[in-house]
Amino acid sequence: MQLAHHASTAFQAWALNLYNYYAQQMAKLHHCFPNLQFNFPCSIFACCSINFGLQTVTVEHLDSYLNYLFRWCAITALGNFDYCKGGHFVLWDLGLVIQLPPGWTILIPSAFLQHSNTKIQPGETRFSLTQYTAGGLF
Repeated sequence: MQLAHHASTAFQAWALNLYNYYAQQMAKLHHCFPNLQFNFPCSIFACCSINFGLQTVTVEHLDSYLNYLFRWCAITALGNFDYCKGGHFVLWDLGLVIQLPPGWTILIPSAFLQHSNTKIQPGETRFSLTQYTAGGLF
């Protein structure tokens, strides 16, 4: 739950107006569906995906299915890997390759920016926790 809270507070710090919009919409959603249980009580995001593959790697992609361009997601790298040698986060449209150490979180508009991550070294592990709110919810 601390990772979920950290991602939400980082989102609040970097995009306060968007965070407030999420908070308003989540409150409306909870008002309409009071029995709705959120994944994490301290997270502003409605959804999460946990990638438990031992060497989680994603190919270049957009998270565009039912997502709006201005929506952000929080991606947290986890595991035991040398972030200087692999597991880099790639933002293709911006031409950026970012070292993302285990335990660090990056916030991106994932429906707008093509992204992926690079493979890690043999014998290392990399997992990820991605928090987001699908566009169809509000």
